[in-house]
Amino acid sequence: MRVVVIGAGPAGCMAAITAASLGAAVTLVDGNEKIGRKLYISGKGRCNVTNAADFNEFIEKIVRNPKFVYGALKGFSNADTQKFFTARGVPLKTERGGRVFPASDKAADIVDALFNELKRSGVCLKTGVKADKFITDQGKISAIATSKGLIYGDAFILATGGKSYPGTGADGSGYAIARAVGHTVVEPKPALSAFIVDTVKTPFGSYPVSECGLPVGVSLKNIALTACYDGKRRSEFGEALFTDDGISGPVALTLSSYVNRAEKVVLSLDMKPALDEKTLDLRLQREFVSNKRLKNILPDLLPHSVANWYARLLPYSEKAVNSVTKEERKNLIKMLKGMEFAVSLKPIEEAIVTSGGIKTNEIDPKTMRSKTVSNLYFAGEIIDVDALTGGYNIQIALSTGYAAGKNAANAANAANAANTDDTEKTN
Repeated sequence: MRVVVIGAGPAGCMAAITAASLGAAVTLVDGNEKIGRKLYISGKGRCNVTNAADFNEFIEKIVRNPKFVYGALKGFSNADTQKFFTARGVPLKTERGGRVFPASDKAADIVDALFNELKRSGVCLKTGVKADKFITDQGKISAIATSKGLIYGDAFILATGGKSYPGTGADGSGYAIARAVGHTVVEPKPALSAFIVDTVKTPFGSYPVSECGLPVGVSLKNIALTACYDGKRRSEFGEALFTDDGISGPVALTLSSYVNRAEKVVLSLDMKPALDEKTLDLRLQREFVSNKRLKNILPDLLPHSVANWYARLLPYSEKAVNSVTKEERKNLIKMLKGMEFAVSLKPIEEAIVTSGGIKTNEIDPKTMRSKTVSNLYFAGEIIDVDALTGGYNIQIALSTGYAAGKNAANAANAANAANTDDTEKTN
């Protein structure tokens, strides 16, 4: 029984390892010269390989189609992932938010463990081989055409990833391969992406960011960022970062995964989420009793660089605070509690993961098998499932890879057994 896996990311590697453990002759094909290229850069080079959250909490972190991966996550859980790597000589550690990393903080340790297990399992690894299209015969796939010729098999697993970070091999090429055999691809969108700020809106007017600039490089802690989109509002509390052209950081990345299909998105930044407007106003009244200029008081309320930026946007920042009117104080509160930004998402090529992919209702969630082609399976980011940052996406890749590898091997084995029986009966 021959299983061919296309794509050597975490999903493809796990699929190949699992299928080989069940006795399949496995060929793993990847266009890169090395496996796991995207794993090397995940978690800022540390590889956040999974998350230790319990099942229900884990599911809550999946943005698109969480129910689809119930079975896969039960079949190969985050606990199984930790056992898999520790058993192969990779000590792990759990950090804030349940994030699990190799104890060495080296993504290479995760990739090396997968590579060594592929070799130990007898997987035939073909790197530097670009997959092109499936060759079909009577409604089934008989081979995958590649840059190095045809590779024949009994079952095929497509695990080529999404479209984010194309330099790692995730260039969306798997979508065309799947479409050619009848599958539907939900339009890929950036997820876990930074925002580009187009316009900054204050109580005094809107300004193109090219005119007003941003406090580049400033990290914001304990802030609230709210996205307004399609008549909805979603808020996240935590940390953000001003970049040279927009807003990034944990809360921004989280929001991006919810708003990436909206036509128009406005972000509202609350620098004082612990204080309502009335409480903040009372605080300002207590502090605005000196003849200091307003711009010199702002650093008591905001990080220094942000205070300077706010001062440039305030038309009365040169006024003495004891002469600031009630209306002027009200507008300052609006800026502190609700500075608005008209934004767009960074290109998908710069996103951490891809939202979209093979339509989930065309895949059996129990087996990862195509409902269109009986000997085709899917795994990983190519499927229309994505989750928040924190190790969830890699776990989904490993879980769906395990399910695809297991079921592809079992189906190929059953088909070969049936063919053998038919041959013996004929003889």
